[in-house]
Amino acid sequence: MSEALHSKPSVILAGLPQPVIVLSRDKAVQYANFAAEEFFSLGLTLLRTRKLEDIIPFGSPLVGLVEEVFRSGSTINEYEIDLGTPRTGKKLLTDVQVGLVTYDGREEAVMIIQKKSIASKIDRQLTHRGAARSVSGMAAMLAHEIKNPLSGIRGAAQLLEPDLDEGSRDLTKLICSETDRIAGLVDQFEVFTDTPQDLLQDVNIHTVLNYVTKIARTGFADSILIREDYDPSLPSLQGNKDKLIQVFLNLLKNAAESVDPEQGKITLKTSFRPGVRLALPGQGKRVSLPLEFCVIDNGPGIPDDLRNILFEPFVTSKSGGTGLGLALVAKIIGDHGGVIEFDSEPGHTEFRILMPIGLQRSNQSVEETRL
Repeated sequence: MSEALHSKPSVILAGLPQPVIVLSRDKAVQYANFAAEEFFSLGLTLLRTRKLEDIIPFGSPLVGLVEEVFRSGSTINEYEIDLGTPRTGKKLLTDVQVGLVTYDGREEAVMIIQKKSIASKIDRQLTHRGAARSVSGMAAMLAHEIKNPLSGIRGAAQLLEPDLDEGSRDLTKLICSETDRIAGLVDQFEVFTDTPQDLLQDVNIHTVLNYVTKIARTGFADSILIREDYDPSLPSLQGNKDKLIQVFLNLLKNAAESVDPEQGKITLKTSFRPGVRLALPGQGKRVSLPLEFCVIDNGPGIPDDLRNILFEPFVTSKSGGTGLGLALVAKIIGDHGGVIEFDSEPGHTEFRILMPIGLQRSNQSVEETRL
């Protein structure tokens, strides 16, 4: 493989978006494609002077994995391996596949690396959409089956009140206040049944973010540094301005509550990132999601036990929280045809929203997410 860097197979490997490296039996790097050079932050010339142990974290199971492939001759998959190093930066969870090839009479191992954050995006997106649909159905049922009888109970109590003595009137007032309280709880769910009809407004996302930032700086985040990193060339998107304000206000408030009031820092970032596409059933085409909006904080990170269920309803780590905020955020972004994702570790939590320039309705489930 190393003597044929300009061969047709090598040209094909060079064009793959996944990092690919070829290793000799002593685990020396023989070849790396462009994606691998970027992943390991080393050029091919330097990589070919290194062994596998020199470019991955100390004690990584990948060393044993490659040795097992050479021993058995079988292709082996390993999941959720952390390949983060001081050179590559923060934690990098990956799925790795290693197989054996014979080239010019020599056996070499080919390693393909898939970033876990990308590989799991499909499953997370399906979970988010499913959670939003479940809450929508429950909210519709609650509104119909509970609020209507509550109105009758409250009305009957009010009719009885004039004919009762003072002590009994206190009981009717209690009935009215409790029915109002229950109705208020149901109102919190009703937001999930509301799919905004006007999703075709031309919305400048920076206008939305500036408005939300102004609210934060004069209220719940008045002592927190909020940094803005915007791409001013972004086009407008189609959507509902009020709903998008609700999304970013929720994310910004969550970030503000998670950071230290004195040393907390929140970054709002917008950028154009082509390459992410959704395939929607019945459309016959994939929809591009090039608009990326991020809310980043330096808080302690999301607890491990919440990461896989974070966008499901009633999931919260806050004392007294309802756990409906992020479920509602997922629904609104879904209504706009977008995707919400996150990465989190101590000192860095990043929520990313990927949106289309043109609108795609959320009542069509996501069939495939591909980068």
